Amino acid sequence: MAKLTKAQREWRPGMPKKRRSTKVMFASTVLLLEAFVAFFATLAVFGLRRSEMSPVLILAVGIGLSVVLVLACAVLSKPWGVALGWVLQLVLILAGFVEPLMFLVGVLFALAWWYGIRTGIRIDAEAAQRAREQAEWDAAHPDGPRSEGAGQNP
Repeated sequence: MAKLTKAQREWRPGMPKKRRSTKVMFASTVLLLEAFVAFFATLAVFGLRRSEMSPVLILAVGIGLSVVLVLACAVLSKPWGVALGWVLQLVLILAGFVEPLMFLVGVLFALAWWYGIRTGIRIDAEAAQRAREQAEWDAAHPDGPRSEGAGQNP
C-alpha cells in the first residue's frame, strides 16, 4: 500500500479542502513550459554548435537547466520560490549568449512569468476575500440558506 501524505493522514470527514494557490499553479505552468523549451533548445544547440563546444557540456548544462526548472515547481509555495523563478528567468535570457534566439524566448517567458505571478496574486487575494465574506455570512446565518416560500402551502 502506498504511503499516505501528511494531509491525507490528518484528513477527517467534513474538513474543508485547502484551496490551491492560483499563483503557484500559473508559475508552475510557466516553469514546466520553460523546461520543455530549454530541453529542445539544448538539442538545437547540440546540433548546431557541437563542433564549437563540448557536446557533453552542452547536454549537461541544458538537461540540468531543464531538470532545475521542473524541480523549482516544488518550491514555489516557499517564500524564496518566486525569487528562484526570477533567477531561472534570467538564466534563460542569458542562454541567448549561446543561441541568440534565446534572448527573445527568454524575455517572452519572463513576461509570462511576471504576468502569471501578478495575476495569480490578484486572484488569490480575491478568493481569500470571498472566503472571508462567506465565513462571515455563515457565522451570521447558522441555519444556512432558506429558499423563498419554504414552509408555505400552495
